[in-house]
Order: sequence, then C-alpha cells, then structure tokens
Amino acid sequence: MIDKLHYISQETEHTSHLDAINKTLIAGAKWIQLRVKNKPEDVILELAIKTNALCKAYGARLIVNDHPLIALKAGAYGLHLGLTDMAIGEARSIVGERMTIGGTANTFEHIKQRVAEGVDYIGLGPYRFTNTKQNLSPIIGLEGYETIMEQVSIAGITTPIIAIGGIELNDISLIMTTGVHGVALSGALTNANDPAAELAKMYSALKVLNPINN
Repeated sequence: MIDKLHYISQETEHTSHLDAINKTLIAGAKWIQLRVKNKPEDVILELAIKTNALCKAYGARLIVNDHPLIALKAGAYGLHLGLTDMAIGEARSIVGERMTIGGTANTFEHIKQRVAEGVDYIGLGPYRFTNTKQNLSPIIGLEGYETIMEQVSIAGITTPIIAIGGIELNDISLIMTTGVHGVALSGALTNANDPAAELAKMYSALKVLNPINN
C-alpha cells in the first residue's frame, strides 16, 4: 500500500534531517523518505538506522533515497531511485523482492520505462521549481500533469504516481484532480510553524483521514 502523502526529508540552517523527521512524525506523517545528499555513506547509514527506529515508534514507513545497501542494512520499508541512480533491476537484486521500490520520472516515456522496470510507485515531477533538488528536470506544471496522466489512463497504467517538486498545501486539491495517487512534500512541512495543523489540512485536501486521528 503506497501512502498518499510522502514527506521528503531536508535539513536547514537550524534543523537537522533527524529533527525535521521527528517533528513531522509527531505531526502525523506516515511515509518518510530520507533524502541525504553529499554526505559519506556511513553517516547516511547511521541516520537511516536512527530514522527507522523513529518511524517504527510512530508506526510510519521509511524509504531511503539513492542507497540500496543502506536501505537494506537499516531495515527500511523501501528505496527510491532517481533516473540517473542505480538500475531498478540491480537494486532489486540487492534489496530483495519484498522491499518497496519507487522510481523518479519526468515524462510519460519515463513512466513507461519505470513500469517496465517493475517499480512499486513513481515519483513524477517536478511540479514547479524547487531549491531542494540540484540538476532539476524540466518543470511539468499542472497542464503537464493533466496531459501525462491522460496518457497514463489511456495506456491502462495502474502503478501509483506521486506528484513531487515544490508542492505547497494550496496546490494539492488541483493536483489531485489530474488523477495522481498522491503528493510528496518537503519544505511545506519542514518549514511549517505548526506541522500538525498543516498536515491535517493536507490530508483533508487529499481526501484521506489523518492517520494520527485513527
């Protein structure tokens, strides 16, 4: 089961990845992607192990970005790979058949590629410009999502597609009308003054019950 709301971790000048994740878990998030760039693998592994312990304490799922071995060693629920990362098949041989694997896409051709590779979900983006990602792919925008998701529907593709990239609370309702499964957010939660209130509004816009209240 792929959640409809994914939180992508980020650190800021004042907040570490772990602190940001902890704050988001307390607020009620249930799908956490640990996305750490430009740090040694031993540092990322330590972070992944600590994050997985936090996720388990809150009944959430940890997805590790980029690093199959770290995902495996940390006992993560899943792994997410970008278009220039390790091939899905190679990663699957490392993490095994039971681990959830997500893959990034920017076009309908990428989506067909990801489906052929056997991913469990697809992160389609970016919706708009975002500072959290270097070497940003071309912006898709709302019209782009409408076009791509129409192609997805015609092709009979049922793999869950998650919109990602600079998404804010006020974007969610419109994005969901395109037929995507859900959304991934980062700064909108990392920088929220009241993450619990913000998350509750996000779940409402997604038309799903807030897991923390169930």
